[in-house]
Amino acid sequence: MKNLIALLAVTLIGIGMTNTVGYADDTAGAGAQSEEAHQQNVAVGKAAGGGGLGMGLGGGLAAGIAAVGAGLGIGLIGSGAVSAIARQPEMAGPIGTNMIITAALVEGVALFAVVVGLLGILGAK
Repeated sequence: MKNLIALLAVTLIGIGMTNTVGYADDTAGAGAQSEEAHQQNVAVGKAAGGGGLGMGLGGGLAAGIAAVGAGLGIGLIGSGAVSAIARQPEMAGPIGTNMIITAALVEGVALFAVVVGLLGILGAK
């Protein structure tokens, strides 16, 4: 449980970096900046690597957590199915079918999360 909390904290830090690194705040000071000055500040922030590290870190952690979550979910599904089949061997067919369907749903969600994480990484460049 402590490892899960630590992983969640690191993920939130990585995601928070995507919104804060390298971009100037155009609302500070006496008034709003002109559009040209804002674009120059954003260009300087991007040239200095702002935003890219946080997006890449957040995307990588999101993809990794999705893979770990899918592994845990499928492990629990398999464990429950094997335990149920051991108690009632005559129900192996229906239990196996339900196990495959449930595992496919878990994999679908995990695959979607990994793709979103990878898009976050690719968007950082």
